[in-house]
Amino acid sequence: MEISEILAKVDHTLLAQGATWEQIRGVCDDGMKYRTASVCIPASFVRGAKEYVGDRLAVCTVIGFPNGYSTTAVKVYETADAVKNGADEIDMVINIGWVKDRRWDDILAEIRAVKAACGERVLKVIIETCLLTNEEKVRMCKVVSDSGADYIKTSTGFAGGGATREDVALFAANVAPHVKIKAAGGISSLEDAEAFIRLGASRLGTSRIVKIVKNTDTDKSAY
Repeated sequence: MEISEILAKVDHTLLAQGATWEQIRGVCDDGMKYRTASVCIPASFVRGAKEYVGDRLAVCTVIGFPNGYSTTAVKVYETADAVKNGADEIDMVINIGWVKDRRWDDILAEIRAVKAACGERVLKVIIETCLLTNEEKVRMCKVVSDSGADYIKTSTGFAGGGATREDVALFAANVAPHVKIKAAGGISSLEDAEAFIRLGASRLGTSRIVKIVKNTDTDKSAY
């Protein structure tokens, strides 16, 4: 698989609590240079980032992040605010406690409400697989499939576990055909990235792939 094909599926991510504008701008520069699918950044930087990149790069942000237990009204407001500031894509975290309580209708209603606030923009739903049983993951595949969301996403990367090959394969076997898959968290090599893509992931949430490619470019320039 060509490196450019992998990069085109990467949401180049910087969600560290101490992220600065200089760092965000650097991520945007890398995203434009290496033609990633988007940059995924904190909501407070969306307006500045969108003004900086214009139409050259999609800007993604996160909602209800990383714990997912904000009220639906708060998530909807966050989404509307992000859209107003120029976000092209939204990655929302579900309420994990509602999964444990089997409140499937409430989860479905919340995702639909956030999707309504997104309008035509892409919505990815983070279900935090490391906290769920396989039965719960399968049920969430159905909920996301029924919600109108565009993607189901494995992880925030903040809950102690990231994407696994088993989870991506499980998603691929259980989501409706119109739902795409995003693997995120712990994707640390080009081999990892290619494996997830082959299993069915259309997006990869990672900061490491661009760094690997940059280091390869640096090594080549040394000769």
